[in-house]
Amino acid sequence: MGVMKAAVLVFPGSNCDRDLAVAFEAAGFQVDMVWHKDTSLPAGTDVVGVPGGFSYGDYLRSGAIAARSPIIAALRDHAERGGYAIGICNGFQVLTETGLLPGALMRNSGLKFICKAVTLDVTTTASDFTNGYDDGSQVVFPVAHHDGNYVVTDETLAELNGEDRVAFRYAEDLNGSTDRIAGVLSKNRRVLGLMPHPERAADARLGMTDGTALFTTLAAAGVTA
Repeated sequence: MGVMKAAVLVFPGSNCDRDLAVAFEAAGFQVDMVWHKDTSLPAGTDVVGVPGGFSYGDYLRSGAIAARSPIIAALRDHAERGGYAIGICNGFQVLTETGLLPGALMRNSGLKFICKAVTLDVTTTASDFTNGYDDGSQVVFPVAHHDGNYVVTDETLAELNGEDRVAFRYAEDLNGSTDRIAGVLSKNRRVLGLMPHPERAADARLGMTDGTALFTTLAAAGVTA
């Protein structure tokens, strides 16, 4: 056991990278910022944070170019050997573009940018990201996205539900996402992608603290990568 080490990726257009680093640090992580042109992660990295923002200006598709940055090979290797990763908002889009998580993030059904605090159902507590919450509980996280409509095939939806891999659902339909899905886990439950921003709900001075448990629970998981 020891201090968990987090690496926060930074792309041109990232604007939540510092927010994510601050949330990690407040939970007790040692944090390094990693530029998208780097080809390796810092030694001993336990969790990779892929932050929100507008990587490469959302050119082509949100997250599409970032998913082909030099650092992504190291992220993929990290995840494939069992390391933790969390992608938030644009970071979720990047994780789907890399294939580390299933599905795709499409334009919101209302065709408008949505920016507000929303209520989420914690759908599973069987992960090191969510086991700090109570079964059946609700949390409030902010959202800020234009392409947050999570789309999967019926087959993939059945797989996600059958394997208890839906981490969060919107309490009410927000953007057209299939089955109101707001966040999903990888098969090994070590990679989480979600559109809402827990890092913006992890400081009482900001008026929201429901995101704190996500980071402190992960910090308590210990060194595993």
